[in-house]
Amino acid sequence: MSRLFNVCLIASWYSSNIGVLLLNKYLLSNYGFKYPIFLTLCHMMACSLLSYIAISWLKIVPLQTIRSRWQFLKISALGVIFCSSVVTGNVSLRYLPVSFNQAVGATTPFFTAVFAYLLTFRREGWLTYVTLIPVVAGCVIASGGEPSFHLFGFLMCMGATAARALKSVVQGILLSSEGEKLHSMNLLMYMAPVAVLVLVPAAFFMERDVVGITISLARDDTKFMFYLLFNSSLAYFVNLTNFLVTKHTSALTLQVLGNAKGAFAVVISILIFQNPVSVTGIFGYSITVTGVFLYSEAKKRSWSN
Repeated sequence: MSRLFNVCLIASWYSSNIGVLLLNKYLLSNYGFKYPIFLTLCHMMACSLLSYIAISWLKIVPLQTIRSRWQFLKISALGVIFCSSVVTGNVSLRYLPVSFNQAVGATTPFFTAVFAYLLTFRREGWLTYVTLIPVVAGCVIASGGEPSFHLFGFLMCMGATAARALKSVVQGILLSSEGEKLHSMNLLMYMAPVAVLVLVPAAFFMERDVVGITISLARDDTKFMFYLLFNSSLAYFVNLTNFLVTKHTSALTLQVLGNAKGAFAVVISILIFQNPVSVTGIFGYSITVTGVFLYSEAKKRSWSN
């Protein structure tokens, strides 16, 4: 019974992760809703509301309160970085196919190692740094062989990947003390409203008339509102299922499944969107995924020593 439950959890995690990615691509590129900041705002509003319901009402995890103004400022800084990573990731989906987006996103370990060294002066073992060579080389090869390469989209995707890595490193620095550590679900509940406060003025100033256009689209196509609400809810369930999979399996299982998820998302997106791919691009992505796997193994070895 527990094995069946775990399989269902993993299937839900895969579905929500890949689902939100594909729906983002569909809305921003295929459907023609060219407002990535407003779309991210919808995601953050859903995360704010559903996080509050899950913690305050459903008691999925114990409620943790913010203990000081300094802790609030730290969480706000993380919220801004978190928000930046999601916005730039959504912007990149307007210009890049999901398959290439995932290939670039797989280079997260490289940026994590760089930021860890720059901000904490933490050095990894030489073997860990060696494994980063195929991670970066694979991305370079995939970029050269990508038929739908778009420079601005590529830069936005790199920015999103770097921001995700920066958030994980900064989170480890800012919330390292026992008194300030927050559960991932509590952290999301506090970060999401900060992101909303940042995104509201950004959306209205940079994506003018977006509210009117959204209302007009909803009137003309009833399915659009369903897409938007479902997509926003999925953005929260990505975080919820990520937490539940970690809780009922292990961090190592999550890491292995996460590496496989990227490859699975690539295959699904190519089948759905029929975007052209090259042998060089597939080869480059394969090298990156292999590098990520070797990096994970090297990290495990360094921790055990």
